[in-house]
Formats: sequence, structure tokens, C-alpha cells
Amino acid sequence: MTDSDPDPRNTENENAPSAAELEAAGQDSMFGGSDLGNAEPPETKVLEPTPEVKPTPTADEASQPYRVLARKYRPQTFSQLIGQEPMVRTLANAIERDRLAHAFLMTGVRGVGKTSTARLIAKALNCVGPDGQGGPTIDPCGQCEFCEAIAEGRHIDVIEMDAASHTGVDDVREIIEQVRYAAVSARYKIYIIDEVHMLSRNAFNALLKTLEEPPAHVKFLFATTEVDKLPVTVLSRTQRFDLRRIPADLLAKHFGHVCEQEGVAAEHEALAIIAAAAEGSVRDGLSILDQAIAHADLEEGGQVTGARVRDMLGLADKSAQRGLLNFVLEADAPALLKGIDEQYALGVEPLALMRAMMDLVHRVTVAQVSGGEADAPSEEERSALGELAQRLSASQLHRLWQLLLKGHEEVRQAPDPLVALQMALLRVLHAAEMPDPGKLAKRLEELASNPLSAATAMPSEAAPAVQAASGALDWAELVDNVDKAGQLRVAQMMRDRVRVIELAAERLIFEQADQFSDDPIPDIRDALFKLTGKRWQVERGEGVAQPSLREQADADAKAAEERTRAHPLVKAALEAFPDAELIDNDNTAAFASSARRR
Repeated sequence: MTDSDPDPRNTENENAPSAAELEAAGQDSMFGGSDLGNAEPPETKVLEPTPEVKPTPTADEASQPYRVLARKYRPQTFSQLIGQEPMVRTLANAIERDRLAHAFLMTGVRGVGKTSTARLIAKALNCVGPDGQGGPTIDPCGQCEFCEAIAEGRHIDVIEMDAASHTGVDDVREIIEQVRYAAVSARYKIYIIDEVHMLSRNAFNALLKTLEEPPAHVKFLFATTEVDKLPVTVLSRTQRFDLRRIPADLLAKHFGHVCEQEGVAAEHEALAIIAAAAEGSVRDGLSILDQAIAHADLEEGGQVTGARVRDMLGLADKSAQRGLLNFVLEADAPALLKGIDEQYALGVEPLALMRAMMDLVHRVTVAQVSGGEADAPSEEERSALGELAQRLSASQLHRLWQLLLKGHEEVRQAPDPLVALQMALLRVLHAAEMPDPGKLAKRLEELASNPLSAATAMPSEAAPAVQAASGALDWAELVDNVDKAGQLRVAQMMRDRVRVIELAAERLIFEQADQFSDDPIPDIRDALFKLTGKRWQVERGEGVAQPSLREQADADAKAAEERTRAHPLVKAALEAFPDAELIDNDNTAAFASSARRR
């Protein structure tokens, strides 16, 4: 009996009972019996699969309570940690070269894998491999006793602490007292402190010395969503990793893989909507996906559809968004109000609808600027966005954005958001009919400076010949707009080098001034595109060319000087003082104008 009893314990469960007992005694005394510190009895290891380890289907799992996807698919290896390749590469190099820092800081928005990364680092540093002979590795085996215990949150040498509930200096003092002792069984004693920014100032000060010179067997792993709240003295003592937001396309692909593992059919559009709603957070996205699977209609085979997800999240349908924007552009107020009421009846919140309209205008603007196909999950949506990008000018899109942005703030603060939404979109509708304020102001200035032309002015579209004949005036206005848009170098080039032959809508034919040899066409074409949002035909040609704006200005200045010299007073002064010179200043033109009136 004495010969047979020790053997099973030594071969099958040698370390687990003692580790669980030590953890229950040690971590309960340090952190008040937190969930992360409570050890489960060894008998429950098989009956309750851990939330961190991605389970493999077994007969025992059929009786287990349901685990949400965010826990079930928590990364257990660095290869499962999506979207954080630079950090993984850095850690792999550090482990391979034995250049491990004593403290790591993981920052980033919620749900991108900060705490999961900390646990993976703990496994990577303490893994011994299936044969028990391995060293630190970026690919922990997940099978050795250390990997399993860390994944299950029951290893006595990996102490996980929530700083939100342990903020005081006394909590940190207990850590300082414990770091002196070597690890019980693992290679490193590791302290994982989540939401570390919640520690008090005194707690940070107490930790500084230990953080700067910890014992060789101790590693600190910090995680926080608000890194700006950490003292610089702490930041300077840690190796920092900024975990990125996960791109929407990568999230959608990951959610598709999860659906395959769960045996759930899901439309690509539905996954794209969930990925967009997750805002870069894997955990948030998996929570939404969990809800979407439960929301799916069993009569449709439990498929997760885009329509169901939009309904669940209270989002406006993409086609409905485009329909509302078309009603605005067509100034169809009754149809606009009816469309708003329909979306509200479907459960779309007014603020969400306003945000959807803003998102639509932004996507159309991006499609217009990029000059390529819009980023959309379906061919129909890409085509619709492309048509809007061609239909609207850059100035119209920017005006729509500003009006919608103002409306968003009004809807957010209004006591009745639906009424505020209706009034805001009606204001946008009426503003869309108005002429561009910049062009209107320019036209008013032009008419004010030349009242006689107002009686005979005609639209440029109806008189291209007049446009060509009066190209100098139009050209000067166009160059001034380029200048005001901040493209000073190109505007100066257009003044000095270009002699206009023909100027019409999106068409410029010119002759270059003789003293310049390099080609200004690419710069001019790019400047006109940025100014008008349309592609211009810009080329050299032959024909009767107007003088350049610089040449015209020089000719005007010379004519003004001649008129000044012809004035009787100036003539008398020059005859009395032959060596006198005319000084060219801002008053010359005014003096010449006065001379003409006399």
C-alpha cells in the first residue's frame, strides 16, 4: 500500500494539489480572495474547462455551462493574437536573444488583447515544453504543467491583480515584501497588474524602487487603457507596447473563422457590420457576434444576416441612408420626412441615423479623393458610392459635412431627438439648393466692381465664346482662388508663365511665356483638381494668346507711370528738378486715377 500510493500522485498530479493550496492561501491573504487568486480544487480541473483555453470538443463538455465567445476564443498562443505582429516580433527577438526586460507595459483601447498578451508572456517565459526540458519560447507548448496552470489562472508564481480594486499603497507594499522570495516552481515570478493607471500616487511611488531594480526572478506585466495617467517615472522603467486597434477587415475575417468553428452561417455583410461596430476591439466584436447568433431567426436556419444585425444594433440600412441623402439633394422634403419616420419606426435612433448620414458623406468624399472604387462590402454599394462621388463636387460634400456635424450636436442635446433630426436634415435640404457661398461672394464682388457688366452678363455655360474672349478676367479669378486655397507656388507660376488661349469648363489651352522652359502642366492640373474637384484638360496650343497676368500687371504699371508723368504738376516738377525720380508705391495708382479725373 505504501509502495503503490505515492506513484500515481507523483506521475499524474504531483504539482497541481500543492500549487492550488499554496495559491489559495497566498493570494487570498495578499488580495482579499479575488477571483483571479482563488484556486479551484484539483477535482474540478476536468469538469470545468477554463475560459482562457480554446476547448477541444469532448464528451464531458456537453454538460458544461455555455461560455461566451469572448472567453471561449481568448488567444492561447501568440499566433492567435491578431493584428499585433510588430509586438510579437519584438518579443520573439527579445526571447531568442535573451534580452528580456524586467517590466512590460501593454497599452491600447479595450478588447485588443492587453491582458491576454500579459498572460501569453507569462506562459512564454515559464514554459518548459512537453518534455519538461524547454526554455523561454515565443511559442509556448500549452501542454506542460506551467502552461496549463497559467492558462487556468491557478499558478502560484503568476499573480494577477486588478488595480481598480487594489489601489492603495498597502496593496503594493505586500507585493514589495513578496518579491524577495524566489518562485515556488516556475522560472519567473510574474506580477500582472491590470488597469495599472488606477493605482494611487503613493502606490506608484512605493513601487518605483522595486520596479527599477527588481530581483532577477521577478517580471512585472502592466496593462492599461489610459497610459497618459501613468507617471513618467513608471513609463521610463518599463518596456512599452502599444497594441493597435484591429482593422475592420481583419476583424470580419476573424469573426468568420469563429462562425465556422461554431457551425454558424453568417453573411459577409453581417460580419462587416459587426466589425465596424466593434471599433477595433476583438472582445466587443465577439460580444456583438454572440448576440447576433442568439438574435438569428431559427426559421432561417440560424443564419446571421446583415438585416438582422442592423435591426439588433438599431442601425439604418445602407440603401435607406443613400435614399435619405438623395431626398436631400433632390430637395424632396415630403419624401425626406417620410424616410425619417420609416427608419424611426424600425427602431433606428435619431442620433444613430445622423451619424450614419455623416459616415455616408465621409465615405463618398474619400471615394472622390482617392479616385478609385469605394470601400464597401457589396458591388451595389460600391457602385452607388461611386455615382455619388461623381455627382457631387468637393465643395458640396464639405458643406454637407459641416451641416450634418452641426445637426449631430443639436440632435444629441435636444429634448426631442426625432424633431431635432427632422429640422436638421430639412436645413441641410434647403442649404443644398443655395449657390456656393464662395462663388456667390466672388460674383457679387465682380458685379460691384463693374456694374455695367451686370446688365449684359450671361451664364458661362451658355456663352463659351465669351468665356474665351474674356478669359483674362476669368483666369485672374481662378488664379486668385488657387492662391487662397494655399497653393501659393502654383498660383505664382500661373500668373507668371501662362498666356491663356482658351478657358472653358475644365479646359485650359495656353501658351507659355518665353523665358520659362520647364513644364508647369502637372502642377496646374493638380491645383485645379484640388480646387474644383474635377479633372481639367490642361495643354499647350496655338492661337491668339492673352498676355500673362504678370505681363498685364507690368503693362498696367507702365501705363500708370506714363499717365503720372503726363500730369501737369509732375511735368513741372521734373522740369524744375531734372534728377528727381518717381517712387513706385501703393499711392501711384491712386494718383494716376486722380490725374485721369482732372
